[in-house]
Amino acid sequence: MFDLDKQPPDSRHNALHVVFQGGKLISDMRSRQPCVLTDADLTANGWQIRREQFIGHWQNQPCFALEIDDLQEVDPLRHQVGTLYELLGRVDDALFALAGRALQLLEWERDHQYCGRCGNPTEILPAERAMRCQRCEMSVYPRISPCIIVLVTRGEYLLLARHTRFRRPMYSTLAGFIEAGESAEQCLRREVREEVGIDVDDIRYFDSQSWPFPSQLMLGYFADYRSGDICCDPREIAEADWYHYSDLPPVPPETSIAGQLIRYHVTRVSTR
Repeated sequence: MFDLDKQPPDSRHNALHVVFQGGKLISDMRSRQPCVLTDADLTANGWQIRREQFIGHWQNQPCFALEIDDLQEVDPLRHQVGTLYELLGRVDDALFALAGRALQLLEWERDHQYCGRCGNPTEILPAERAMRCQRCEMSVYPRISPCIIVLVTRGEYLLLARHTRFRRPMYSTLAGFIEAGESAEQCLRREVREEVGIDVDDIRYFDSQSWPFPSQLMLGYFADYRSGDICCDPREIAEADWYHYSDLPPVPPETSIAGQLIRYHVTRVSTR
């Protein structure tokens, strides 16, 4: 359904588009695929394109990420302008991945218009997904930041935490960025110890998820509690506690890997 391709097709016949304005996604909420717009939509609205990236093929049709000028008018009776977060749970995983890839590529191009080494302008290389400095020839590729996300369990109990940045009551798993020279498993142990003060063992890989907020690759794990008492880092964690699988607080939806970790474990222990 969603094929990642680096090279745009020779023909743009029947091309599809994921359109952003000021970092916000433009969606047609009357459509079954709200974030995918057609050539006819672009023509009807007369939007001026500021930036464009080929994404790949969606349902065998070429698809492009577009950024339109901030001053372009968007009809509120037909289109909704919002964040990718608002798309979560409203479309399937493949369509969300398409929109996430579109945003990441547009932001990558925007953020690397000039060389970080010598300051000169860069240009997009037609043969690969890269931007190269016209002077020193340094190439810059789309950045992906690897992160771990882990559900720590203690028998029938799950360790869930409310992050200080959560805007509403939501309890989730622990997560953190992998640092230079660190393995995913080393990062997991460090992050758990830093955020809630406990030690874990029996680390098991679960799955991964591209998370475009902004450009993360989430590596999901389970881990068993080994020792220590919960002691939250107040800069990161507002509160954390052990919750029985049958009495959980509000948790992330299953569209996120955090929600998948939680639901997988609940199903496993409840059917023993």
